[in-house]
Amino acid sequence: MLDSFQMSSESACSIDEAAITPHDRFGELFEAVALAHIFEDSKTFADSIPRQRPEEIMEAYEQQRRQVGFDLAVFVSDHFYSDMVPGRGYEARPEHDLIEHIDNLWPVLTRNSRQHPRWSSLLALCHDYVVPGGRFREYYYWDSYFTMLGLAASGENHLMCAVTDNCADLIMRYGHMPNGNRTYYLSRSQLPLFSMMVELTERQGLRKAVDYLPQLEREYAFWMDGEKTLAPGESHRRCVRLDEENRLNRHWDDRATPREESFREDIEISQRAARPAEALFRDLRAGAESGWDFSGRWLEDVTDLSTIRTTHFITPELNALLFHLEQTLCRLHTATGDDARAGDFRRRSLRRQAAMDKYLWSDTRGAYYDYDFVRGQSSVHLTAACVAPLFVGAASDAQAERVANIIANRLVTPGGLATTEITDSQQQWDHPNGWAPLQWMAIEGLRRYGFTELADTIADRWLALVEELYRRESKLVEKYILYPGADFATGGEYPLQDGFGWTNGVTRALLAQRAGHQ
Repeated sequence: MLDSFQMSSESACSIDEAAITPHDRFGELFEAVALAHIFEDSKTFADSIPRQRPEEIMEAYEQQRRQVGFDLAVFVSDHFYSDMVPGRGYEARPEHDLIEHIDNLWPVLTRNSRQHPRWSSLLALCHDYVVPGGRFREYYYWDSYFTMLGLAASGENHLMCAVTDNCADLIMRYGHMPNGNRTYYLSRSQLPLFSMMVELTERQGLRKAVDYLPQLEREYAFWMDGEKTLAPGESHRRCVRLDEENRLNRHWDDRATPREESFREDIEISQRAARPAEALFRDLRAGAESGWDFSGRWLEDVTDLSTIRTTHFITPELNALLFHLEQTLCRLHTATGDDARAGDFRRRSLRRQAAMDKYLWSDTRGAYYDYDFVRGQSSVHLTAACVAPLFVGAASDAQAERVANIIANRLVTPGGLATTEITDSQQQWDHPNGWAPLQWMAIEGLRRYGFTELADTIADRWLALVEELYRRESKLVEKYILYPGADFATGGEYPLQDGFGWTNGVTRALLAQRAGHQ
């Protein structure tokens, strides 16, 4: 570890510095570095660690930047260092099968921030956590649940508890679980999977779900903020009141500025956009909160990211997971003897289920679709998000059967479940790319309703795809082209990442299921 890291570190569990983002701290310097293209990836500087007090760095910048021969890249190198953690000498061994490879990767992907770099964008955590890998060197919210599935299969009980406890700590500290443990992620969350984490640790016999009741309540309040003041047709942050009876949720971000991890990229998008920059930035950020950053499902013109309209859409997967959270809160309040609160959350879950049927379910098309509440119409795009109500048990048997049929006919590919049918967006959450979390939700959702053969087909095809690339390249990656023998997946804002947390987790869990069935 670098000496400067040790010298500027404090205990993660004893401090909670003001959560100041790099752009808030460094202002003009941050913008100059991003726009000068000093780093190929804007996230690199957003994650860099100051070598001295930020005030001193800004004083030096103001003194030097107008001097003849000033070199911004040299200045950055002199005043910041990278937070990259070495790979600890890990090399994949071709003779290892997938299970051995994944089990050996957990310690490589495990981090802790108990020795916390001062003034960095990293938020301190008290427990170990597992990072996805590559450019993603922090704890991510929805990634972590799917990673935990693999930790459970590998018997990594300590890490399972640590990941869950970190999430609980962050919810209590900030009022919600951030997108990830970076200051620049605090203005948004991600798909609310904390209730799933709690359920998984309880099912493994590691924790009692009721012990997390305060955090579950706090997260629910975050998503429903403003609900009591909304008139029909109004929205506030993540809550939308659709009519007299029905409230559902959308994605949002409390900032309307370029994402700091993609600052230059967002500025470049705004320069070609035919709309106010603040609205564009908010929709890009909300797309990041959804986890689907990005997909043609959000775009007015699927070939133009500047037409993104994320905040206009109510989505199946977000509302399905909030349905699960409401059901979990009902169950836990029942366990504590608080029948009034239990009854309230039971009514809320039933009301949400009815609202999903009214606004997200298309009886003519036989699937759940995004709903554009601004225009009052359903999206035209079929996506893998339609499996989420099955995953949490919010669909009726008849709805589940129709979803299974449409998946089998339109979204199942030789490599597993397709993300969307959109082929010309060049976005990474579109065809032909496949993603581990969507495979898992589909497989588990279909099994829940008795569509075992289709679930097994998706599982077998996904595992064959992952195994085929592993045999060729000795690694797992973030996303896959859903056709065996294809090259690495492309699309999106950054190169394909190795690692990879949720691919490892879902693959390891599916392999454990396969072994259990044999």
